[in-house]
Amino acid sequence: MAEIIRLKAPGGADQLEVASVALPPPAAGEIRLRQTAIGVNFIDIYQRLGLYPLPEARIPGVEAAGVVSSVGADVSAVKVGDRIAYAGSPVGAYASERNLPAWRAVKLPDDLSDEVVASVFVKGITAHMLLNRIASVGRGTTILVHSAAGGLGQLLVRWASHLGAVVIGTVGSEAKAATARAAGAHHVIIGRDADFAREVAELTGQRGVDVAYDGVGGTTLRKTLGCVRPFGVVASIGQAGGPIPPLDAEELGPRRSIMLARPSVMAYMNDAESYRAAAEAVLAAIAAGILKGDGKPYGLSEAARAHTDLESGRSSGALYLKV
Repeated sequence: MAEIIRLKAPGGADQLEVASVALPPPAAGEIRLRQTAIGVNFIDIYQRLGLYPLPEARIPGVEAAGVVSSVGADVSAVKVGDRIAYAGSPVGAYASERNLPAWRAVKLPDDLSDEVVASVFVKGITAHMLLNRIASVGRGTTILVHSAAGGLGQLLVRWASHLGAVVIGTVGSEAKAATARAAGAHHVIIGRDADFAREVAELTGQRGVDVAYDGVGGTTLRKTLGCVRPFGVVASIGQAGGPIPPLDAEELGPRRSIMLARPSVMAYMNDAESYRAAAEAVLAAIAAGILKGDGKPYGLSEAARAHTDLESGRSSGALYLKV
């Protein structure tokens, strides 16, 4: 029997319950994974809230690491005993064991722990998408990262700084400002009510940033539009601060002449070529020390508490469930 975390009904963290299910043998093209560490992401919260409906099993989660315990027919790329990580669909990662498509499996090097990888994998793939596919970030680029001390925020800051970009971060407290600076942010704007558009203008000589990453949503996105130079890019990547109000196309241009992206990392990971390239880049960046995987652990049965901590902003950095 596999222990799972199941959603009783869309809503708060109290709707997550512990249950047990019997797993069928892996089908052709599938593997069974005994999971050891499961990443916790904001997408899991959106699944819990019902913004992204779950399949019939009602098990959230999109990534984990563990050991292959059995394989179905026609599987040759991985074998029993291999340590692997995976990310993407089908969702259902909050489980002690599960079956999944073999093509999702990414073999892990011996020097990377399951816990480190589970702290970074999906967020790292998201950062890869944002720094490469949405806009090419490198030397000479100036970017704005909201929630720069969060799990994804820190990875964006670290990777962009390594690529030579100038990074401006926003955070809610002095303690989180120290975290963002330690990750490599060159400038940090502090305070939930800070006039970050004005401060960005001052920091960039009124030019604005080349790219802004906004996972806050709510009223923040509209303010973020005012932080970007003409022909720059705003990437709306979440709504941790509340639903995004309707935007009029006139707010983007022609006066501002900016581009708004609303990318989905799930769609990015559904393309096998993009998924494999991003996964390998993330593992290489972890091994090189560019990305740090020092997440906070919770037991599988503590998934509700992990959601509450992530949703409230009490946590800094990544969270994962230890099985």
